[in-house]
Amino acid sequence: MARKTPFEKEWANLLKKEARYRKKRVDGPTSLLLMKLDRFIPEKLSSTLSVAFFKAFQVIFEKGTRLIELTYNRAKKQADFKVNKFANEMYGDQRSARSFTREARGSRAFNLLISFVEGVALGLLGLGIPDIPLFMAVVLKGVYEVALSYGYDYHDENEKIFILKVIEVAMTDEEEFIEGDRQINEAIDVIAADGGVIGGWSIEKEEQMRQTSDALVKEMIYTKFIQGWTILGVFGGIFDPVYVNRITNYAIIKYRRRFLATRLKGEESAKQ
Repeated sequence: MARKTPFEKEWANLLKKEARYRKKRVDGPTSLLLMKLDRFIPEKLSSTLSVAFFKAFQVIFEKGTRLIELTYNRAKKQADFKVNKFANEMYGDQRSARSFTREARGSRAFNLLISFVEGVALGLLGLGIPDIPLFMAVVLKGVYEVALSYGYDYHDENEKIFILKVIEVAMTDEEEFIEGDRQINEAIDVIAADGGVIGGWSIEKEEQMRQTSDALVKEMIYTKFIQGWTILGVFGGIFDPVYVNRITNYAIIKYRRRFLATRLKGEESAKQ
């Protein structure tokens, strides 16, 4: 049996990571304790939150991305990717193959801290809905940094749809997660087969924004409801970093899969 290449070993490690993440998402839905709040939640809150998330995506994609980029050095992250790529081409060992994922994990702790501070602060003031644009800015900051670590440009319109799909699936549970994860993996297979070129989505960006907004509402409606109460809202706000962590971890897994699938497809073609 031929020895596995460093990227083949990375692929095997990725599959184990995916299995562990999948188990967490399949083990159970939102806390049953939170779900007991159903009878207290106003009927219109779901639609109100959905509109708020959708508008947050609109504003950030149209005007906010440049502001988010002020919170990290985009040029340095792009340069770091090129350095990691060059090192891998030079050495071709396991350490250099792992460097992309190490880079992707680099800012996670800081982003969790930001989401905790803003979530708790606005919860203390009872500002659940006004928290949404800030929460989404932190989420997208984390995903943007992950994308850059693997060499992908989040300014591309097709890339935005991929990001939205990742966020949507990360916020689902059980059978819904299994199906969504399968669909993303199929999309990644197509991208890898096309040499890493992304595009050809069967859904428009605006419609994907609506679907992602609905997924966020479905999972977060309880915590946003709590966060809308002065002082008591702190308990809703502390869930912000939980969701940021969930989405960021899933983004790392899916971008890692996409990067490795494309790389392995290239290695396979080179052997032929």
